Amino acid sequence: MRSEAPTGADLARQIVVISAVVFMIIAAMVGTGFFGGTNVRDLQGGALDADATVLAPATPAFSIWSVVYLLTIGYAVWQALPSQRGRARQRRAGWWIAATAVLNGGWLLAAQFLTLPLTVVAIVLLLVVLGVTLRRLVAQRPESPVDLLLMDGAVGIHLGWVSLAAVANITAWLAADVVAPMDADAQQLWGVLVLVVVALVGAAIAFGTDGRIAPALAMAWGLVWIGIARSTGEPHAPAVATTAFIVAAVVLAAAIGLRARALTRARSAG
Repeated sequence: MRSEAPTGADLARQIVVISAVVFMIIAAMVGTGFFGGTNVRDLQGGALDADATVLAPATPAFSIWSVVYLLTIGYAVWQALPSQRGRARQRRAGWWIAATAVLNGGWLLAAQFLTLPLTVVAIVLLLVVLGVTLRRLVAQRPESPVDLLLMDGAVGIHLGWVSLAAVANITAWLAADVVAPMDADAQQLWGVLVLVVVALVGAAIAFGTDGRIAPALAMAWGLVWIGIARSTGEPHAPAVATTAFIVAAVVLAAAIGLRARALTRARSAG
């Protein structure tokens, strides 16, 4: 692994990463009502619940947060090892990963204590920082399976899920505060159009990351649960459900195709 002599800044980075992840965990406990507060699904007048809009995933989709948290906690422990202190890849992305943890916790606190528009600001900021972080990781190849899992994998899954969560969050805000109530047909039409945009976003992420699979898997996971929610629950929206299933397949296919091309190119160059 490429490493240089550790500096005080490296030690500071390790401490900041651990502190940021601890903050994220505490915020998650607050956001889920562990300390006696209100669960996120019941906040903001129920605007963030699974049946709030036609683009809200079914409740089981949110179990992906457990994966994000476990991988991020694993990263915080691993990056704190002395062997990781002076590594170039940790220097390149560690501070950014800490920022994603802080913004993740910030969104939960915004949902709990602030307003719905501020949750939109928080999740858009988180999305941007996750995108920058993954781009920085992609620019320097992982040097071990642990690198791939706890850096590229953790950030990729986080980015893929937040990409979809941001769409749901913005839709919830628009439906609650901005757009006049729509009939079922209009809701379906707009839901389908937004999902087409999601497909473009998924393809753009795949293109910008040489087809990293983790973001695509997370996006597909959420899209499938949107499809399930809209085909089996309320609001019932079969056109949105069908589109969500198709977009999930498109996002996965784009990532797989671009990843295969990147690997072929790398083998040819090697």
